[in-house]
Order: sequence, then C-alpha cells, then structure tokens
Amino acid sequence: MKSTYWTTGIVAMGLFFGCSTSSLDKVNPNQVITDNYYKTSDELLKGVNSVYAVWQSANLTGREWFFLNDLRSDDVATGGGQLEAPRSQILIGAQNPTNPVAFSVWNGLYRTIHRANVVIDNGPAVKDNPTLAKRVVAEAKFLRALAYFDLVTLWGAVPLYTDYVTEVNGTKAKSSVDEIYTLLTTDLLAAQTDLPASFSGADLGRATKGAAQALLARVYMQKGDYASAKTQLQSIISSGLYKLTDEYTDNFIEETEFNSESIFEIGFSLIGGFNWDADGNDNGANENMTRSQEYSAIGWRNLIPSESLLAEYEHTAKGDAKTDPRLKYNFYFIGDTYNNGLNTLMDSQVQGNTSIFNGTAQKISWRKYTAMYKNNETFYTSGINMRLIRYAEVLLMMAETENETGNSANAIALLNQVRARKSVAMPAYPTAKYPVNSKDEVLRAVMHEKRVEQAGEQIRNRDILRWRAQNKFKTDPIPYFAKGKQELLPIPQQELDNNSKLTQKDQNPGY
Repeated sequence: MKSTYWTTGIVAMGLFFGCSTSSLDKVNPNQVITDNYYKTSDELLKGVNSVYAVWQSANLTGREWFFLNDLRSDDVATGGGQLEAPRSQILIGAQNPTNPVAFSVWNGLYRTIHRANVVIDNGPAVKDNPTLAKRVVAEAKFLRALAYFDLVTLWGAVPLYTDYVTEVNGTKAKSSVDEIYTLLTTDLLAAQTDLPASFSGADLGRATKGAAQALLARVYMQKGDYASAKTQLQSIISSGLYKLTDEYTDNFIEETEFNSESIFEIGFSLIGGFNWDADGNDNGANENMTRSQEYSAIGWRNLIPSESLLAEYEHTAKGDAKTDPRLKYNFYFIGDTYNNGLNTLMDSQVQGNTSIFNGTAQKISWRKYTAMYKNNETFYTSGINMRLIRYAEVLLMMAETENETGNSANAIALLNQVRARKSVAMPAYPTAKYPVNSKDEVLRAVMHEKRVEQAGEQIRNRDILRWRAQNKFKTDPIPYFAKGKQELLPIPQQELDNNSKLTQKDQNPGY
C-alpha cells in the first residue's frame, strides 16, 4: 500500500481547497470537489488513502513528527551546532507560539483530521460495497483518533472537528480535554467493529482491529484508567496474532517490515526521493523518509542519544551481570562496523558532540531507523517504515496495567517476556539493580524496560506526561521542567491569528 499514498493525496488536496473556496460560488471545472466525489467505494478508498498520505508527509512521520516527540522527551541531546534553532528551542524548553516545527505537526494533524472527516461524513451514503465502505470509515476513524491523541497529549484542550469544514469561517473554539478523550474512545471502539484482524499484500499498512485496541489502551492509560486499558491489551494478547521477533533489530530495518511484532506502521520505500510536500502530495512517486539522514552517525546527526538514556542500559562496566544487547542494537559507537560489515565507523566521519559514557567522552549516535546497516552513504533518505505500534509495547503496557491493578506477579512475568527475546536474553527480574518486591519497585522496572526497549520510538514523551500527572517521579526527568508551563506546547500563533473562535486568552499557560 505504501506506494499508493501520494496519488490519492493529490485528490484530497484538491478536495481541501475545493471546500475552502466554496463561499466564492465558483467551481474550477478541472478540479474534483466533494459534491461530485465519494459516490463509490473506490472513491472512498482513495479518500482514506489520502489520510495515510498526510501521516506519511514531511509534517508528520516523514520528518517533523518524530522530531517533535523526541525533542519533548529525555531520550535525545543535541548533536551539535548543526541542529536548527527551532528544534533546539524545543529540546531546551524554550519553544514559543511561533515555533515552526510544532506548527508543522499541528498543521499535519489537522489536515489528517480534515481528510478523515470527509471520508467519515460521506461513507454512509456509499452503497455499491457497504462492507468496504464501513471498513474505510473505520480506518478513517482510527487515523483521526491517532491525530487527536497527539493533539490532546501535546497541546491539551484544542479545537475539536467531527465534520469536515466547508467554509472559511467554519473554525471551532477549544474543546475540553475530556471531550477529546470521549471522542477518542468512541472512535476507537467503533473502529474495532469494522476493522479486520489483519491485511495482506498491497493492503499491508492499513489500520487493523489490533491497532485500534492498542491505541485505545494508550488513551485509557493517559487518563489513568488502567482497568479499561487492561481489557484492550488482553484482547490483543489473547488473539494470538502477534509475537516478539527473535531479532530485536528486525523492527527497525527495511527488509523485515510488517513482521509478527508489527501492529501499526507507516509505509515508506526506496521509490523516488523524499516528498517535501507538507501534506504528502507530489507530482510523482517519492516514498523515502528522512529519519536515517537526520540522526545517522555519518549523516546530519542532528540528535544523539542523551547521556541519561545511555546510562539507563545495564552494562558490565557498572557492575551489572550482563551488558544489555539493546545498547548496541540502538546506537553506533566508534569502531563499530556498518554497511553489511564492510566499513568501520571512524571518529573523523562523525560530526558534532560527544557523550560521556562509562566515564569517557566519545561520539555515540543513533542506529535505530538508520540505513547504515546496509550502506555507507552520508546523506541518505531511507525506505524504512515507521513502526508506530508494536507488540513489545503492548506487553510493556500490560505490565504497567497489571502492576497498577494489583497484579505485580503478572507484571514481572510480562517484563521478563520482553527481556527473554532471543537476541536480547537479559536476566529475568528481579536483578540486583532492579528488585521487584513492591508496587513501586515493579513500576521502576517498567519505566526502565520501556525506556531501553523503546528508545527513540516517540513513546517516552507520553510516558513522562502520564507518570508526571500521576506523581510517579521523585525527580522530574526533564531538567528544564517548570510546573504550569512545560506540561503542554503553546497553541501555534498562526492558529490564534487565523481561527476566529480563538483569542490570546486561549493560549496555554505560561506562553
């Protein structure tokens, strides 16, 4: 499916502008508009493909989305002076309402919602293939929920659109966080009814029932409703559809996409180049993504792993029984081989900052999602899919819910299941460093395991938000954190300027 995103994105872009100029009472005869489209299931399918296209775009997983989420966590540090100022501002908590990175993601999420609403609103009238129409609407509801989950966790109360906007003055005021979570729950429960358990062939990458269940579990956990989250997670586990891959790195390379651990991923491929269009539209097939180029040791190396993340890995130099293999699976060290073992990484190849690890200053870089494992190109946009939800996260979320609902023994067993992956094979809990004799000690092990397993996967920032809200931290992991401001990003100034239903009084606290 990943090579079809761009074509349908063009159709939906025409629909977007067709809708926004309707008040002029003029119709471009060369442009497709909503009034005469979405009459068949095939047209509806193209519409939902355009929603996936926005998720693949430069504003979202193609570039700015992974930056924003990583920068809001403690997983990353600046790679050096090459890191652009707007990204550096977010990294140190100095963002303001005009930050272009945050606005790009905000814009991408609302474009996703707009296109999804078009499909959801028009779907019930499509009669030529009702089964397909229902499935497509369910996909659109999942993708809309994926967007609103980011909005509510990053920005809090935001405008809530459940119908597509047909006129310039059709903007909305902010809705409460509770109202947004209610829509998320409603959408994801409804989507589960009409989404299949799996797809195959060209449809790989579409949302499944398991994806909707996993996202709903995330929603419930952010709300602190662990019992409801547990129900969703248990359904995924009991389905038997997913299992951990033997090789940890199979989750982050191109050749093993859509594997047994994958629950939802955004498709990319080595077709054309990178599509810099913010909405995923393009005049040709450009299916690459930038993560490898942005983080690679021999690329731009804009972000590197933080010293606190590196220290989180169990390793023998600190007296642990075994060095966690995920340390090397996730990061490149000077002297490591790459390009299928044909090259050795030299200090002179790696620009930017050093990190202190084991008491030594050294250049350590991200390996996860970089294409260095199979090439030695300096600036390389890869075809590696972004895995947004995988089964290891389901097991770790379930461990957290079991611990929170009074079943610590089950939580420990789930943590050990992740550690027992064939290519990881870490000693089972309890360990000398991580005893598990109390609820608090088990939570500490959960926090540790999630961080080392899912480093750089845009999960840590939401975990911090949840655990901070639940007073789980003795010391906040974000050094610059200021209560009453840094919990949320500022509403983009461009939104305040252009949305007639918002004023400066609607800005988030502290900005």
